[in-house]
Amino acid sequence: MIRDHFRVLVVNLSTGKGKIAELDGRNSEVGGSGLAALLFNKYGQRDLPWNDPQQPVIFAIGPLTGYYPLMSKTVCSFKSPYHDQYTESHGGGRSALALFFANLDALVIVGRSQRLCALTVSSRSLAIKDVDFMKGMDVDESGKLLRKMSPGSGHRTILRIGPAGESGAAMSCINVDTYRHFGRLGGGGALGAKNLKGIVIHGDAIFSQPDNKEYSKIFAEVYQQITATDMMKKYHNLGTPANLQGLNNIQSLPWRNLQTTSDPAIDKINGERFATDTLLRNSACSGCPVGCIHVGCVREMFDANHRYTFKQVAYDYEPIFSLGTMLGITEPRSVLNILDVMEKTGLDAMSGGVALAWATEATENKLISEKETGVALSFGDAAAYQQATELLATGANDFYRLLGQGSLKAAAEYGGSDFACVLGQEMAGYATGEVFFAAQSLGFRHSHLDSGGYSFDQKHSDQDVSGAIDFLIKDEAGRAFMTSMVSCLFARGVYKNDILAECLQAVGYSDLAATIDTAGAHIQKLRWQTRIATGFAPEYITIPKRFFKITTWKGAIDPVYLNTLKDQYGQAILRLAGE
Repeated sequence: MIRDHFRVLVVNLSTGKGKIAELDGRNSEVGGSGLAALLFNKYGQRDLPWNDPQQPVIFAIGPLTGYYPLMSKTVCSFKSPYHDQYTESHGGGRSALALFFANLDALVIVGRSQRLCALTVSSRSLAIKDVDFMKGMDVDESGKLLRKMSPGSGHRTILRIGPAGESGAAMSCINVDTYRHFGRLGGGGALGAKNLKGIVIHGDAIFSQPDNKEYSKIFAEVYQQITATDMMKKYHNLGTPANLQGLNNIQSLPWRNLQTTSDPAIDKINGERFATDTLLRNSACSGCPVGCIHVGCVREMFDANHRYTFKQVAYDYEPIFSLGTMLGITEPRSVLNILDVMEKTGLDAMSGGVALAWATEATENKLISEKETGVALSFGDAAAYQQATELLATGANDFYRLLGQGSLKAAAEYGGSDFACVLGQEMAGYATGEVFFAAQSLGFRHSHLDSGGYSFDQKHSDQDVSGAIDFLIKDEAGRAFMTSMVSCLFARGVYKNDILAECLQAVGYSDLAATIDTAGAHIQKLRWQTRIATGFAPEYITIPKRFFKITTWKGAIDPVYLNTLKDQYGQAILRLAGE
């Protein structure tokens, strides 16, 4: 199923109708991130607010989806409720293969349903169902009902939002097949604004794999590197929670709202402890043989007769940081209990945890009280954080509705902006130093995976501003091409450009195989041009004072170096975009 054009299904929830559009651009926009930007420029409304019914929510896959291992992600793009600018989020599960076997390169959703609805799509059909009875329903219950309403097996993906998305929280996510998410910058709110509770995609078409020796050879080589070498084992074994111990050892792990970057209590909550105390099984996204999804089990007594219920909660490094060390919690099952509430209500665990950490320190400083928080917050009190998560997700009062739009917005009202741990959005868990802080604050998705800034910090103790910025710009271009494939970024060590070229050549994309570097640079530029056109201005993004007051393995943060990095990186982005 090799085609030079993109096959896109555009669904209008206002009219209840859909149509297939075919667009050129395979050799320039490629797919994934590039295709999503192309589609936003065609269907998006730059000057209208994020929740205008005309704004699209876009799901896009890449040219190698369905052909090679770990080409398992989908890019979701939208105008964000967090900052009202164009953004994208990446998710896995079965979403990519479901779109592929639905014979689509992308799904674009515009309009707004009058009542809460669910969209069902396959290669042969489209249906919009009234699910107004599901208002306020959590992610678990929504998933169960959507499975019953749209029975099927194989390549079927179920995307849904919880109460956080329905309330328009800017840190609400889209749950994908229970254990994966389109997590950051408010994708759940973007669907909630459309009155869209869930999306079911049935991949019910059949396609033949390429019948040539080159494809078999390169597939076997890639599969061997992924499964028979040490390159990917770390993701299957302890997985990303292994980062906890390492980052703590080099004073780069945020504790208690980044008041410190290491703590002796790490041995109670590191990756080994999670594996020993909670790990039930590993799971994987469709098309991935690695199995990096670590599913933990928590047993809870639910009545006076000592009857127990068992909860399965997928964990990785980021929610352990945000709901564990950032909140001063050092018991793995307590972290999973808070994470379970985050998951069910449809909150991004990273942003939610960091926001609650700010609220806790604001409470300690008497800027807010239990009048605002509804429950007494203190670092280490897991039960209180479970209750606060529910209040945050549902926007229970004015304080939580404001906090749900971002920690800095709450701080603007109540004070405490100096210790809001926000780098464009609530920080990722890498307090590695100046390069990462500058990189995340101005990164395209405000994600630690926009570039390798966190890695650069750990390898360089010198203060080479031009070298760091040159690295960030070049590294982002390569990642932009990877997210246009759309590959899991864990596989970037396998899918080097020469391997990608062979993979593309073997399935029939010879022209694209010859222009990887130029295509990556083009997509990088297109994304930034789109983001800038919707309001991005680096001079308006600030780095709160907390980030200037910490100590890492390199010593105290240098304010002059950090500010210089941020300013010059912002200028480099504008030059890249032609501004």
